[in-house]
Amino acid sequence: MELAYIPSPSRGVVYLGPIPLRGYAFCIIIGVFVAVWLGNRRWIARGGRAGTVADIAVWAVPFGLVGGRLYHVITDYELYFSEGRDWVDAFKIWEGGLGIWGAIALGAVGAWIGCRRRGIPLPAYADAIAPGIALAQACGRWGNWFNQELYGKPTDVPWALKITSDTDGRVPGTYHPTFLYESLWCIGVALLVIWADRRFKLGHGRAFALYVASYCVGRFWIEWMRVDDAHHILGLRLNDWTAILVFLLAVVYIVVSAKARPGREEIVEPGAAEESADGADGTAKDAEGKETEDKDSDGKDSDGKDSDGKDSGDKDSGDKDSVDLKKSEPAEDSVSEADSEKEKAGGKKG
Repeated sequence: MELAYIPSPSRGVVYLGPIPLRGYAFCIIIGVFVAVWLGNRRWIARGGRAGTVADIAVWAVPFGLVGGRLYHVITDYELYFSEGRDWVDAFKIWEGGLGIWGAIALGAVGAWIGCRRRGIPLPAYADAIAPGIALAQACGRWGNWFNQELYGKPTDVPWALKITSDTDGRVPGTYHPTFLYESLWCIGVALLVIWADRRFKLGHGRAFALYVASYCVGRFWIEWMRVDDAHHILGLRLNDWTAILVFLLAVVYIVVSAKARPGREEIVEPGAAEESADGADGTAKDAEGKETEDKDSDGKDSDGKDSDGKDSGDKDSGDKDSVDLKKSEPAEDSVSEADSEKEKAGGKKG
């Protein structure tokens, strides 16, 4: 009895007029933006320039998409080149089918080209972008949900994924949502790398190697749960063997690198430290200049106040003189009137 389950989308594409908007493509695009955003923040914190991660991603992302598709087509060639199949479908990347192993391998080649053009060490760039790649995978796995693909064994757990499509050999029912398991695992990997990088100051590619090793652990048990067709070697799926091999290589790299080049790179991007120092000096000079201008303006204001005081003093003295003049004028008038009266009196006596 199905009490609860995760529903599958009725379709993985929405049409905006003649333009198809595919959920699988949206998940990949969102993942790329998340990886570049987080990688840029980590790169700046390590002493690099803003925008460098995005510039190198212009090389890494297309190479990664091509590498992921090539790995899928090569390992599942019967889906495109066997009898009754159309080889043109190998180019329809929007229908799903990207191998993370090929994406990382060829994406690293593109990143190496971008780093070489800027004079940046590839291991330092890989360390900065590693958690972002894990989060990009977490987003990209939801594209499998839109396409109703890469699910696990049948189950009736409350979080089971309900498959409704019956095309390409699918059998409707409820299955383990391995896309969800891997998405959550990748989020955990990103958090682990961020924590370990802060705690142990990982450098020279060791943060990236930690991401690779921890992802392989999760991919091994998740791959074991899947029921889609795959090549088997000695009872294990091909991707399980790939996960084991890549895990061992990543662990060996961490050990050897820690002994050969302990610590973290002091300079990750030539010229970035000098530019930040020049910017800080310029900011300090601007602040000093502003303080000087403020002091000068304060001095001018005080001088203005003194001149105003002098002017008011002059005004007060002028007002006093005018008052004295007004007071003396009536006195002179009274003296002249007294003299005229005396003259009159003298005339009468004579």
